[in-house]
Amino acid sequence: MIIINNSISLSDNEVELNPMRAQGAGGQNVNKVSSAIHLRFDIPASSLSDELKQRLLDTKDSRITKEGVLIIKAQQHRTQERNKLDAIERLKEFISKGTEVNKTRRPTKPSRNAKRRRTDNKVQRGRTKALRGKVDLD
Repeated sequence: MIIINNSISLSDNEVELNPMRAQGAGGQNVNKVSSAIHLRFDIPASSLSDELKQRLLDTKDSRITKEGVLIIKAQQHRTQERNKLDAIERLKEFISKGTEVNKTRRPTKPSRNAKRRRTDNKVQRGRTKALRGKVDLD
């Protein structure tokens, strides 16, 4: 059982964890040991609420395929167990980010005083620049 927060949890059969060989440098051991983890999470087939599923699918995350499967590749650590924990932690983070609802932005206008201060500053700045001009010696 994977617990995301107090109200959201996933069963273990909803997440597919596949061991694979890690990429990059690693010496002789890299070709023998499958220490990297490929996590696959099918968002549409999961037990999450429909609203949360839609919110997760609407995110512009490159790890989500066209079919709605989230793929996380964990290969930071040397052991398979640490990579497994890292992949699950990243899945929890992704889902908990989807539960956060952004505040709706309300358009605002500057106050009358703010407009007046802005124009006063502009006029003052213009006067200062005008004083920098050439001096007439008549």
